[in-house]
Amino acid sequence: MNRHWNSYLNRTASRRELLRASSAGFGGLALAGLLGSEAQAATTNGSGAGPLAVRPPHFTPRAKRVIFLFMHGGPSQVDTFDYKPLLKRDHGKPLPFAKRKVVSAETFNLLQSPWQFRQYGQSGAWVSDLFPKIASHVDDLCIVKSMWGSNSRHGGALLELHTGSDTFVRPSMGSWITYGLGSENQSMPGYITICASQSHGGANNFGSAFLPAPYAGTPVGSVGVPARDARIPFIENRETPRQIQRMEIDYTQALNRRQLESTGPDRALEGRIESFELAFRMQSEAPELQDISGESEVTRKMYGLDNPVTEDFGRQCLMARRLSERGVRFVQVSHTYKWDQHANLKRDHEQNAREVDQPISALLTDLKGRGLLNDTLVLWGGEFGRTPTAQGSDGRDHNPEAFTMWLAGGGVKPGLSFGATDDYGYYSVENKVHFHDLHATMLHLLGLDHLKLTYRYAGRDFRLTDVHGNVVHGLLA
Repeated sequence: MNRHWNSYLNRTASRRELLRASSAGFGGLALAGLLGSEAQAATTNGSGAGPLAVRPPHFTPRAKRVIFLFMHGGPSQVDTFDYKPLLKRDHGKPLPFAKRKVVSAETFNLLQSPWQFRQYGQSGAWVSDLFPKIASHVDDLCIVKSMWGSNSRHGGALLELHTGSDTFVRPSMGSWITYGLGSENQSMPGYITICASQSHGGANNFGSAFLPAPYAGTPVGSVGVPARDARIPFIENRETPRQIQRMEIDYTQALNRRQLESTGPDRALEGRIESFELAFRMQSEAPELQDISGESEVTRKMYGLDNPVTEDFGRQCLMARRLSERGVRFVQVSHTYKWDQHANLKRDHEQNAREVDQPISALLTDLKGRGLLNDTLVLWGGEFGRTPTAQGSDGRDHNPEAFTMWLAGGGVKPGLSFGATDDYGYYSVENKVHFHDLHATMLHLLGLDHLKLTYRYAGRDFRLTDVHGNVVHGLLA
């Protein structure tokens, strides 16, 4: 067999001939599309190591990895974590100051929250009855009530949250983090997004843009695909023995490297070389990692897998823990696209909260019990908040001027409620935190200086925060 490949290698062979010769050789070939476009490629940063090799941070980190719990659509801050007694008192009255520009339709008078707020934990943080299980963790949460963004539309706001730019195609925050630190597990991608949205920016929200392809997010499933069916495709090859697959890849790589020698640097070709190698390595680890049958019944019930309401998001959260535990640097799970309540606020926010409250609580409990929360940064939130003024009789419009996100673990100050909005929750007014500041702070917790984490493209040095952003030291433990 080796003589056959060596003989063939000594001939001038096109890729089309190669594919004919290898036929249905190795299932991992299809993973190249998952791991990045052909127009982008790998880089070794001059070290001779692969692009996902672990790289040292700029300074001692507090966190090693990130789990992002994305609530697509924009949860209402005044119905979840930002308690506003005056909103209840003045229900039905006009807002006593100017509204921001209309986003999608006119809003009218103030609309009180249909849920009660209560104080929890030693910190006394206010949480609405929407999240009774998450509320039990408030002493581990760092609740940022003064978030704001620049864009009032879902598409632009999602891009700004994920990439730092609401107008241009830029690398996602998961890509920047993986570019800066590499992956702790060389047999898995450094960045995985589970059941990602395909709207409002789609793949641009988890793409690597001009960063080399291995730093792009690898999608597992997509919106509309039940989490139980979300799998990395083509990861098992039961037809071709592993030894033969290795020979086929070696032959392919030899052809590609010969091409590099003749043409010089070729980022697209280098990217394919690295993608094939990672795809082959994944076959030894990904199938077992995706199989949750070994999890105890107690764990499965804790995540809500026995309940059709919580089962789907519970599986995502359980997979996030498993992936993070095995060294995946950045994991995103998405509750897509459900939080956009221009009407039916009480009905739909209530249903949404029932789907995610128990799984998120279980994830925090599980991470803490396994000793992972100390160096895992958990982030929860959406792309903007909602207006305290009513849209119709039971809805709220988009509001990028004020919303709430929370963080846990990974070096943030636990039991903290940071920043404030006005008396009705319309504008952030105290210790305002823009997405750029959030990104700078996340990088800081991971040991990365957002001013130094740069990549030269088209004659300019780019970074996640562009020319903006400040580390919010008040959030740090």
